Amino acid sequence: MPLPVEAVLFAAIGLLAALVALTVVPEYYPMPRGLTVGTGLTAALLSGLVIRFTLAGGSTVATLLLTVVCTGLLTSVPARPDLVGRRGSHRRRRG
Repeated sequence: MPLPVEAVLFAAIGLLAALVALTVVPEYYPMPRGLTVGTGLTAALLSGLVIRFTLAGGSTVATLLLTVVCTGLLTSVPARPDLVGRRGSHRRRRG
């Protein structure tokens, strides 16, 4: 598969990872949403290129799967779960 096509797929993976992170656990990302989206996009593009050149002619499916894993891990880097209890949550506590 040509590099420009894979780069578009890497960018889509990064955007999807950031949107999933912001949708599933928004309280972990108190910073501006652009930082999380930028982190996901950058993580996907860089990890995708590194994996593509490391495998050197390997399977496109393997490259994409490894990119998904790396992007998920790197997108979680700016998460701040330690601030959830202090700043409140989007869920109401009962009791």
